[in-house]
Amino acid sequence: MNQHVLVIGAGGGIGKEVVAQLCDDTKVGTVHCVSRSELSKINDKQISYAFDSTDSDKVKEFIADISSQGIRFSKVICTTGVLHTSGDMALKPEKRLEDISSEQLTEYFRVNTIVPALWLKFLVKVMAKEGASITFFSARVGSISENGLGGWYGYRASKAALNMIVKTASIEYKRRSANTALACYHPGTVDTNLSKPFQSNVKPGKLFTSQFTVSQLLSIIDKFDTEQSPYYIDWEGKKISY
Repeated sequence: MNQHVLVIGAGGGIGKEVVAQLCDDTKVGTVHCVSRSELSKINDKQISYAFDSTDSDKVKEFIADISSQGIRFSKVICTTGVLHTSGDMALKPEKRLEDISSEQLTEYFRVNTIVPALWLKFLVKVMAKEGASITFFSARVGSISENGLGGWYGYRASKAALNMIVKTASIEYKRRSANTALACYHPGTVDTNLSKPFQSNVKPGKLFTSQFTVSQLLSIIDKFDTEQSPYYIDWEGKKISY
């Protein structure tokens, strides 16, 4: 069986590692990679597509093309997200109310929440009927119940909104794509550009390599049960409270 998987945000630090490990997985036949720019090819399993996922029309066209080929995805992993930079725009996680700005909030939600919502909108038509999963990279700081420190208003709120989008979509997916599990995954603090400005505050042993958190994720995905969907879990597979 030629198992098709899709990686969204395949050009990022974690995204590239997701692609690498999937390309090395003997159970996977084809790895479809979406990123803003062209990617280096790892092996013949990899098919790359370069376009901006914030453009709804581009996502719609991509899914229409996939559907016309009769392709159905068994796994979708979306690694997109912003914290302190987004393209040429510098973002500064807010430490107090006075730091909040409409421009920053808009950008956080545009990338962290709206992009995943657009993909959920179109992916429902192309998921494998025999069993599939869609996983979005979220964050523990998106938990409303666990927020005891405050700050980071835009990032926290956009990830909390992502969690709600996924939770709400899971109800509709149970009707329209019954064998698809949805998940929000907290990868821990990973040694990538996204976490660079904040790594000095990370406890020893808690700064993970992208190889580690991706291998953890892929092992967890294989255990998903659609009856338990949606998942909001960390890198250990432990449940996080909304």
